[in-house]
Order: sequence, then C-alpha cells, then structure tokens
Amino acid sequence: MSTTAKSTEKQGFAAGAVFSAGVLLLLAGLWQAFLGLVALFKDTNTLIVVGQKWIFSFDVTAWGWIHLLIGAALFAVGIFVLRGALWAGIVGIGIAGLSALANFLWLPYYPVWAILIITLDVIIIWALAAHRESIHLIDR
Repeated sequence: MSTTAKSTEKQGFAAGAVFSAGVLLLLAGLWQAFLGLVALFKDTNTLIVVGQKWIFSFDVTAWGWIHLLIGAALFAVGIFVLRGALWAGIVGIGIAGLSALANFLWLPYYPVWAILIITLDVIIIWALAAHRESIHLIDR
C-alpha cells in the first residue's frame, strides 16, 4: 500500500470518527434533554427514585434544568461539529466532559441512564480529541 493510500485511509477514518462524534453529540443531547424534561415534569419521584442523600444532591427539578441545558448545549455543538466548525471540537470536548461530570453526580438518582450517557460522553471525547484536526474534513 502506498503512502498516499495510507494517508487517504487515515483521513477517511478520522473523518468518520468525527462524524460519529457529531452524531453521538446529537444523540446524547437528545437523551439529556429528555431526561431533563422527565425530571421537570415528573419531579414527584414516580419515575426517578431518590436513594440516599449524598453531599452533592440537588432537588430533582434542579437536576432537570441542569440536564436540559447540558442536552441543549450538546445538541447545538453536535450540529456545528457536523458542519465542520473547528471550534466545535474543543467546545464539544468540554461540554461532553461537563455532561459526564453531571451524570456522575446523577448516579444516585438513575444509575443505568447515567452510566449510558457517561459512556457516550467518553466516546465523544475520544473521537474529538484524537481526530480534532480532521473536523474540517466533514464539510467537504
């Protein structure tokens, strides 16, 4: 395999990883927003079970707003990553990290959902950090 073929193959993989990160940002944003809406409209603990009180526990309504805002930010950044904005890679890493932190703190309320979103956030951070220079390939 020639050097240019390997380079083209690497660029294709990098563009695919960044595209996947953009789609996962959209998906994680929708899930976060959905979780936020559930927490806002069902704050009577019928769906969300509140266990032990932890040091960092908030009211379920406060968590609803936190998740809704983070979800909206993830979704918006996902759109810009898919459009090929270079700044969106760095902002996406930051917001995905913030999302992972918020979901770590959300573990006492809904552990399975929190672990699922933390996993998505880690994949997003990896894809954007490892292939940040390839974000501009998406808009071609």
